Formats: sequence, structure tokens, C-alpha cells
Amino acid sequence: RAEGIEVPLRSSQHNLQYNVEGILFFNFFHSGKFGTGIQSYFSFLRFLVLLNFVIFLLMFCFVTLPMFFIKQKKHQVNVEPLSYNSDHSQIKYLGYNLPLAYFLTTGAYILLSLVWIVKRAVEGFKQSIISAEDRFQSFCNKIFAGWDFCISDEHAAQLKHSSLQYELQTDLEEERIKQKIAERTKKEKMHIYFIRAVLNLIVALVLSVCFYCIYRATIYSEARDDRPHNSDTFLQDLMLQYLPSIVITAANLITPVIFEHLIRFEDYSPAFEIKFILIRSVFVRLANIIVLLLTLWSQITTCDGNVCEPCGYNHKLYQCWESRVGQEMYKLMIFDFIIIASVTLFVEFPRKLIVTYCSCAPAKWWGQQQFAIPQNVLEIVYGQTICWIGTFYSPLLPGVATVKYIIIFYIKKITLMHNCRPSTRPFRASSSNFFFLGVLLLGLPLACVPILFSVAEIASSDSCGPFITFNTTWQVVPTTVQTFPKGLQNILYGLGSEAFAVPFFMVVCLILFYFIALAGAHKRIVDQLRVQLSMVSVL
Repeated sequence: RAEGIEVPLRSSQHNLQYNVEGILFFNFFHSGKFGTGIQSYFSFLRFLVLLNFVIFLLMFCFVTLPMFFIKQKKHQVNVEPLSYNSDHSQIKYLGYNLPLAYFLTTGAYILLSLVWIVKRAVEGFKQSIISAEDRFQSFCNKIFAGWDFCISDEHAAQLKHSSLQYELQTDLEEERIKQKIAERTKKEKMHIYFIRAVLNLIVALVLSVCFYCIYRATIYSEARDDRPHNSDTFLQDLMLQYLPSIVITAANLITPVIFEHLIRFEDYSPAFEIKFILIRSVFVRLANIIVLLLTLWSQITTCDGNVCEPCGYNHKLYQCWESRVGQEMYKLMIFDFIIIASVTLFVEFPRKLIVTYCSCAPAKWWGQQQFAIPQNVLEIVYGQTICWIGTFYSPLLPGVATVKYIIIFYIKKITLMHNCRPSTRPFRASSSNFFFLGVLLLGLPLACVPILFSVAEIASSDSCGPFITFNTTWQVVPTTVQTFPKGLQNILYGLGSEAFAVPFFMVVCLILFYFIALAGAHKRIVDQLRVQLSMVSVL
């Protein structure tokens, strides 16, 4: 507490919360020298740990645990696991409707993820709007109102000082880039646009090559079932099984490096450069998963002659195709974790030792590595998308993801503290909080597309799973609704009809337009208050 000041100076309640959380994080991140972008990354990682743990609890309580008790009860009473009512309209497992619970729990974890991510993204969006205010006001707020006078510990004061210094450095760097962009001539602009067009064509070519390699690797791996297994050694058979995962992992490692080198010639601002690399890399990784799934489903739903007609899929090679898809998602997740741990152990630590103890030219040229925020965010967004897709086919996958992210948290902590130096390109926490969640929000609908396709279009397996008596997974819904009372059925059918959907959509649009108009009015009021404030300051 400063001498002579009775009331602590605070800019706002949000600023106080940010200061407290910032101090706690910077105690962890080595005197705050790595910046608030690193804080945002680890906060983002911690959020995914909690999200996956909640999803795991949902799937375990409503799917895995009932399935376990059903199997135990079946062995005890020696009865069939399926029992039908008189009209064969509803399927129950010893009184528990497992198919309906499986379907509803899947929708619940997707809806939970959406609501939770949107809620946190809105909070980050408010911070980004505040940080996007006039730069002069931003500098004044940081210099005159950024200090927390409740700080009494000397080490905490040093941490707060480092964080404010880093924020000011970020602002000044962005102002320098904006001034440079504003001073460009028309000739320089045309030159930059031409270079960007050429480099985007190269990016498209790289993506096409990656997609084709994944497609061919998946076809070749799935074709191994047509050959006798005794013709291959164990290692060869293992490599063939994991070949799609290996190719996807290699593409995920190579493409971000290519994009990072290409974007240096496109002359973007540091903040936009980080976001653009992240968007490109996220698109590559998510598209790789979609290509893998499309290739698998083309194999599952295609067969020679009329073999597929009885059940709607290639039951000869894929007796339980849901398990095959779940296995591929599990392989991708395990490979992703192995790569992250291997890079830390066999690349980052040796590089640190070489740079520290070797005075040769290559060591000086490499330099001490930086903690690349885009690449690290990309890894966890990719892994979370795999978890969302794979949970429907492998209910225990969120538990694996929870353990994986906890281990990754400490791996990244160790490599940050011992192997990395502060980044030369600052990244502000106010923009990264919202942007990280926005990128994650792109992965959620992409994860829903294959799930919806398999639920509505592909026939359920006849050999395993809770939906073996249904043609498709979606059929469990109308089958269950038919068992409801007639009045409740009419209400549900009315809610699903066009007579309800069209007015409901119009009402939602009107509410949305109202909030947009309200936000515009608030923005105009804020602008007027700023003008009045500047006039008062001049007077």
C-alpha cells in the first residue's frame, strides 16, 4: 500500500479480478516474463481438462455404468439382455432404455460443450472490446490506473511490473506495425497482394497433397483385411493398422512449419499473423479428420455385389463399424499425445542443451526456442475435436482426454520454464482469450457433422452396440415417442412441424435484431461520452 493513500485505486471490478488472477499465473510463469498470452493458453488448457472431465462423468454415469450393471445382472439371472414389450416398439435393457440414454447423452455433451464455450467466449469478447478502445486511453489506463495498490509483497510487485511492461510493449509494437501499413504506397500494396495470392496457391497445393496421402493411406490400411495376416510380421501388421494415424500426424507436423515460413513473406501484423497461421493449421487438422472419416465410411458402405443389401453396410469386413471408427479416433488421440511428449523429450530438451553448452555456429543460428502459442493451441484444439467425434463411438474417450490434457499441462509447464525464452512477438491476453475459444468453436460443428451423418444415414451394426435392433441410430427417437401417451405425442409432433418452426425462427430473429439495435445504441452512447470526456479534458 502506498503511503498517504487510504483507498486503493482500482479501475473496475473486472480489472481487480484480472489483477488477482494475473498475479497467481505470473507467480507460476517465471516472473511474468512470458506475457499474458501464455496465461491465456494455460487457462484455455485448464478449461478443456474440466470440460472433458464433465463429459466423461456424463458418459460414464448414463452409458458405461448402466451397461456394466446390465452385463452383471445378465450373468446373475441368466437372461437375455434385450426384452421387448408386446408391440416390439421399444427396446429396454432390464428396465433401462440404454439406446435412448446413449442418444440423449450424446446430444447432452455436445450441447454442454456449445453452451460452455459460448459463455466463456462472450466473456473474452467483452475483454477484447474493452482492449480495442482508443489506444491513447489504453495507454493512460495502463500507466495511471493499471497498478494495484493492494500489493504488499515485493515479489508480487515485480510480477505486476513485468506484466504491465509486457502489455505496453505489445501496444507499442502494434502501433508501429499499423503506422508501417498506413505508409505503404500503391505499388507496394500491389506487390504484397500478388505475393499473397501466389502463396495461397501454394497452401492449396499443400492441402491437396495432404488429403490425397491420407486417402491413399486409409485405403491401403483397410485393404489389409483382404490379405491373410500370417503373411505379415507383427511389426508390419501394426504399421499397417496405424498407417492413417501416422500419415495424419506427419501432415499435422509438417504443414504448420510450411505455413509459418510462408506467412513471413505475406507481411501481416504480428497479431493477425498468429491468428492466420492458427486458422490455416486448424483447417488442415480438422480437414484431415474429415478426409479420414469420409474414406472410412466409403469403405464401410461400399462392397462387391449385393452383400450390403441385407444390412446396409459391408458387414463382411466391418461387423461392428462403430468400433472401427472409435478405434481410429483412439489411435489419433494416442498418437497426438506421443508426438507432443516425444517432441518435448527428444527435440526441445536436446536443443536447449546444445544452445546452452555448445558454442558452434549451428547452435547460435538455432537460438533458444520460443513458446509458440499458435502451435500449442492447435494441438489441443485438434485433440479436443477428436474427443468430440470419438466419444459417440468410444464412451470412455473423454476420460483418456482428461488424463492426456493433465499430463500435457505439466509437460508444457516444464518446457516453458526450462526450454523457452519470451516470444519476440507479443500476444495480448484480451484478444487470445476470445480467439482461442473461437477456434475451438469451429471444431465443434465440424465434429457434429460426422456424428449426425452416422446417426441419420448409416445403418447401425447388427453385431454389437445398443442400436442393433434399429435400422439407424435416429430411429430410437420415433420408436420411443410412439410409446408416449397420445396427447404428448401430438405436442412433440407439433413442436417438430413447420407450423411451429417458422414462427419460432421469426421470433428468434426479432429478438436478435433487438439486441443488435440495443448494442448499437449503447455503442453510440459510449462514443458520445468519450467525446464529452475529451472536451472536458481540453477545457
